[in-house]
Formats: sequence, structure tokens, C-alpha cells
Amino acid sequence: MNKRELLRTLGAIGAVGVPAAMLAQQSPHMHGAAPHQALVAAASDCAAKGQICLAHCYENLVEGDKSLGACAKSVEEMVVLCGALTSVAAQNAPSLPKLAAVVLDACRRCEAECRKHENEHSQCKNCAEACVACAAECKKVASA
Repeated sequence: MNKRELLRTLGAIGAVGVPAAMLAQQSPHMHGAAPHQALVAAASDCAAKGQICLAHCYENLVEGDKSLGACAKSVEEMVVLCGALTSVAAQNAPSLPKLAAVVLDACRRCEAECRKHENEHSQCKNCAEACVACAAECKKVASA
């Protein structure tokens, strides 16, 4: 896979999160605030920063640097789960507490993996910090 194909693939993956992020915005027809607006925002931010980290990991992997392989795996899992969480939280779906608990675990593991590389890679540091914020919001909902 060349860089152009990689970037197209990552762009397509990132496009999946757009509708969920749009759901987080308040409609003029809604009355009152969305109940999980902070969670939707944190999960969307985490997924976005995760996409950037993941692209960086893939770029290094393509160049032969395998040191970010485990990081890429944990970030990819987190990105997918945060994408699902944004939709579920925006809908205030019944499965939200259970999914928030799963995402909390994924964010903690992703943060731990990204922390190993944060001094050399700002993308990993940004992802780890977004994971901390998302985990904090998940914890509020998972324990509710």
C-alpha cells in the first residue's frame, strides 16, 4: 500500500465519525441541552486525535519502524469504539452505560500504550491526553 492509498483509506475511516459528530450539535428544534453532550464531544475529540495518531503510526510502519505497532492496534480499537460511542451517546440509547464502560477500558489501554511514545511523538501525546478526557466522561456514564 502506498501513501496515497493509505491516506484515502484513513480519510474513508475518518468520514464515518462525521455523522456522529454532527449529531452532537444541538438542533434548533430540540428543547434543552443534550443529556450527554460532554461525552459526545470528548469521544469525538478522542477519535479525531486518535485518527491523527493512527495515521502517524501507519506512516512509521510503512517506513519500516515497527515500534509503533502495538500503539496502532490500541488506537485503532479506541477510534472505532469512540465512533460508536458518539452515536449511542447522542441518542441516549439504553446500551450507553455498557458501551461507556467498554470505551473507558479501551481509552485507558490506549493511553497507556501512547504514553510509551509521547516523548518522541506528539501525536501519541495528544491521543493519550484525549483518552484521559474521554475516559473521565465515560466513567460518569458507566457508573450511573
